[in-house]
Amino acid sequence: MLTAQPTARHHILDCGERLIAHKGFVSVGLAEILAVAGVPKGSFYHYFSSKERFGKELLTRYIATYLDRLEHLLRADGSPARSRLMRYWSYWNLSQCSTSTPDCGAQDSGNKCLIVKLSAEVADISEGMRLALRDGTEQVVQRLAQCLEEARTDGSVPAALVAQDMALTLYELWLGASLLAKLRRDGSAFDHALRSTELLLGAPPNP
Repeated sequence: MLTAQPTARHHILDCGERLIAHKGFVSVGLAEILAVAGVPKGSFYHYFSSKERFGKELLTRYIATYLDRLEHLLRADGSPARSRLMRYWSYWNLSQCSTSTPDCGAQDSGNKCLIVKLSAEVADISEGMRLALRDGTEQVVQRLAQCLEEARTDGSVPAALVAQDMALTLYELWLGASLLAKLRRDGSAFDHALRSTELLLGAPPNP
């Protein structure tokens, strides 16, 4: 039985996230979220005034977690900044190619990216969710740009590279690859994105 309010709220968000990562926002009804979470409708409305409000809070929480993971992958650890950046793209490749199914007891939502999953779906139906996604992607691009600046400083990418422009180019490249991967149901788009990323970053310096 869920007694602690923060625990109940987070539990509903956890279960909703896993369902939505698998099926999309519109396809998942409130009744399904309640059934999987094992809570009555009143409990849901105690924490969230509407399904749209739930979706916005879910995305805000997801993006905060995503940024923490991004920071873990990109933070300085003695390796060249370019290597840390490529670590992020490799993580993207592996996580988006996973075949996990949603399970409320699982560790995450199959690693499927809600930014990829929901951007086109919710942009026209919820201004709050659109803004949450827009602001989140801008923060991701800024963190990538910071890593690229570090790569320029340590010489692992060409000094002439414009970090902000390249960060946006690479993020758009990988978002596009994620959509193509859904259509092809294989990893060929990610393989191409990885090769293209290496080319865009230029030849690494000689050891």
